[in-house]
Amino acid sequence: MKSFSFAPITSQNANILILGTMPGTKSLELNQYYGHNQNNFWKFMFLILKEDFSNDYQTRKALLQKNNIALWDVLQFCDRVGSLDSAIKNEIANDFETFLEEHSNIKTILFNGQKAAAFFKKYVHLKKEYQLRTLPSTSPANAGKSLQSKLEEWEKAVSHKL
Repeated sequence: MKSFSFAPITSQNANILILGTMPGTKSLELNQYYGHNQNNFWKFMFLILKEDFSNDYQTRKALLQKNNIALWDVLQFCDRVGSLDSAIKNEIANDFETFLEEHSNIKTILFNGQKAAAFFKKYVHLKKEYQLRTLPSTSPANAGKSLQSKLEEWEKAVSHKL
């Protein structure tokens, strides 16, 4: 099945870029980043940014923009059956050269999981220095760490940069 990523959520003042790999089946169906209700990405963001949780997608996007956080995926396109990153084939990366030139305040790039970091390192050649950090995936498929330890790692990475 052919999958295409979404446009980034961003603002001109974004100083942190969070990158996933590629939207999963439920996210594509809903046309929303991290649309699967078992993915903890949005729960983490609301907790870290000390706001009341909302299921409203416009509120979620505004939360990131208000806090100068951009959100995108490493891949623009791929073939994949299901939602697992391990099933990705024939991938093409997004245009980070243009994006990062247009968002010159970004200094930190956080990866939502190992696969996002691996694809980024495989396809993207940075022209300047960024702080890169791989965080545990917020996906329910990542059961290797407790929810609390994942939240603590995310909180340390995001709060430190705000």
